Amino acid sequence: MKVNSFYPVILTEQVETSSKFYREHFGFDIVFEADWYVSMQNQSSTPAFELAILNPSHDTIPQGFRKPVEGGLILNFEVDDVDAEYERLIVKAGLPLHLDIRDEDFGQRHFITSDPNGILLDIIKVIPPSEAFADSYVAPV
Repeated sequence: MKVNSFYPVILTEQVETSSKFYREHFGFDIVFEADWYVSMQNQSSTPAFELAILNPSHDTIPQGFRKPVEGGLILNFEVDDVDAEYERLIVKAGLPLHLDIRDEDFGQRHFITSDPNGILLDIIKVIPPSEAFADSYVAPV
């Protein structure tokens, strides 16, 4: 299968609030906007990253699945300078802090915050893994 695009769609009744959050804090721009759906792109990289916000009551969602996301989801944002993002998002913007910034032996320096829906956002800088984890990588890091 050839995939032309792949992106998460967050089901939430807070379509406008969520859209504003990702635009303000994560650099997304609106591509399509309706009161029930917003499609966004962050064009800071090539290809552009996409994210959509959808009201779960919309009739495109099959019956039995029309409920907002409730935990169990983490969106990872790999960045060049995680310490600068910590300062910008946690210290200055006051986003909630669920895991303080730290280095992991498996090759990440990161912290975890969340969006208005309670979706966890893991802000990551890839760092060299410890020797114990170096062999776990299939591709060179």
